[in-house]
Amino acid sequence: MRKIAPRILLAVLILLFALLTLFLSGSVIFDLFGIRAKEGNYVLLVVWANFISSLLYLVAAYGLVVQKKWPYKILIISVAILSAALAGLFIHIDQGGWYETKTIGAMIFRICVTLVFTFFSYRQLKMRKQSIILLLF
Repeated sequence: MRKIAPRILLAVLILLFALLTLFLSGSVIFDLFGIRAKEGNYVLLVVWANFISSLLYLVAAYGLVVQKKWPYKILIISVAILSAALAGLFIHIDQGGWYETKTIGAMIFRICVTLVFTFFSYRQLKMRKQSIILLLF
């Protein structure tokens, strides 16, 4: 049985997370499948941040598959967008805006998952550089 490259496994995990995020956030934004009504008091800033991040996840997954150096940088941008959205959510809450309490936990979870993806993407880059150096000697 052939071993799956960690880089490909990471890309597949990011791709699956991206597709799920794209479906859920896109469904709320574009009011597909009645998901908007099921979401309750969603905060549009958070939904758009998730949507943009899902697109960035797709780009990062592609970058991993084709062995580019930049996927971790794309994921850092995603962490920044999600963190800014979380800050915006707290401002929204502080101003008395409607929200679902599960949104806070979901945002923290999403930021943590993206940080894990970022770490392993960066690690793949470092491992690739070490492999190239070992091949040269």
